Amino acid sequence: MDTDLGTFNPFDPAALQCPFPAYARMRSDAPVLHLPALGMYLVTRHDLVLQVLRDTVTYSSRFVVTNVPGNPESRKRLLEVFEQGYPRVSTMLTADQPEHTRYRSLVARAFHPRAIAELEPAIRSIASRLIDSWIDRGSIEFVEDFAVPLPVEVIARALNVPDSRLADFKRWSDDSVAGIGTNVSIDERVRAEMGVNEFQRYFAEQIEMRRAAPQDDLLTNLLNARIDDNDAEVPDRRPLDMAEMLSIVQQLLVAGNETTTKMLTEMMRLLGEHPEQWQMLKGDPARIERIVEETLRLSTPTQGMFRVVTTDTELGGCPLPKGSRIVVVFASANRDERLFADPDGFDPDREHLRDHLAFGKGIHFCIGANLSRLEGRVALEELSKRIDSFTLPGSNTFEYFPSFILRGLTRLDVDFEPTANRQ
Repeated sequence: MDTDLGTFNPFDPAALQCPFPAYARMRSDAPVLHLPALGMYLVTRHDLVLQVLRDTVTYSSRFVVTNVPGNPESRKRLLEVFEQGYPRVSTMLTADQPEHTRYRSLVARAFHPRAIAELEPAIRSIASRLIDSWIDRGSIEFVEDFAVPLPVEVIARALNVPDSRLADFKRWSDDSVAGIGTNVSIDERVRAEMGVNEFQRYFAEQIEMRRAAPQDDLLTNLLNARIDDNDAEVPDRRPLDMAEMLSIVQQLLVAGNETTTKMLTEMMRLLGEHPEQWQMLKGDPARIERIVEETLRLSTPTQGMFRVVTTDTELGGCPLPKGSRIVVVFASANRDERLFADPDGFDPDREHLRDHLAFGKGIHFCIGANLSRLEGRVALEELSKRIDSFTLPGSNTFEYFPSFILRGLTRLDVDFEPTANRQ
């Protein structure tokens, strides 16, 4: 692909499919690259990305999430859809301190390492049941048959969603990310936002039901939560309003399945391309955690995140005026040759393995990181027990979703030989 930084466009189809040569050029020649046509800067070097993530005063997370088009007719159509739902408000992902900490603390208990560890038997049961459903076929489309249903079922359990609504749950998740880092048409965007409204109505009804009949679940906890509204010595404490609760649930929905699906799929692709690693992990399951970490580094499902500059500053020798929009490119930082030797290679035994930024860093470190890691480990343990060897057939086109923020394969065909001793 063309790596001319003067013409680089993250929405270009070639860049969407493989942005890494361009990122390498940026790290070398322009680690903070201004894209005037898009009104943003890309930060691509590991040390500079860390600098941004650690300075939450200069680099705010309060970026615009609705992305309303400038075309008057398109803008009118989209605003009409927004008006039919609850307001899209900032909570965890798009909030700064102290608001961010107040919101995050409300769900932190559900994602405490001890609480996540207690989910392992359920995750293992789901993974085993999914494998049972196709182990005799000898070939699968991995995304549909495993990588989507496993994390969807897991996060649905956390949010107490019945099995009968799992298809809706996945559709609402897809709708929630349809406009993130993509150039979708206004018709597609309107359809997606109507899906988000449907999601809001469902969970608003579930939350109202818990007012009358509380349950031992996250929705009831949000309903009962109280949040500080200011920084006074005796702050006012109030319940969350419906828009805030729905915002938190929506973020957990997306973070709980979209990125894990993409990580699981890329893990199978990498292992299919490196069959020696598959045989090594079958002989030594203790390698699995390192394989998960290396997959996270190379795949980086959340390729980057937006920040807004709050004051005139300078980063990596590049002036950044107040109000500038920047993207910290985790996917590039995770392949920075200054930290990772042979950065494009798949090497679970590499040094600095845990220094990757697939989950971000600092106060916005992904709250679901432990859950994603657990799902990756359990999935690989169960798959390696039941599959002796596998290949990636020629039917694969290895096409990625057209988003420069959320990156993952649209499908992955896998041909496999089951183990002779079924477990």
